[in-house]
Amino acid sequence: MDTKKLIVSDPAIMMGKPVIAGTRITVELLVEKLAAGESVEQILDEHPRLTQEAIQAALSFAAEALRADVIYPIVKSA
Repeated sequence: MDTKKLIVSDPAIMMGKPVIAGTRITVELLVEKLAAGESVEQILDEHPRLTQEAIQAALSFAAEALRADVIYPIVKSA
């Protein structure tokens, strides 16, 4: 899975926090929802634009960020 295509960071969107591409849904929000006990199915029902692959990418991104110091890339809009 290529998280680089699904997770982006842009200073103009959510103050540069990593988000699911094409949304304002942050990786932080998804991790918080899962930690609070929400199921992937509940999250997908609440956010129809999300996919299971996007949620998995968010978790993978979060794990990578915790493994080492991470510089969030700035993706400029075309």
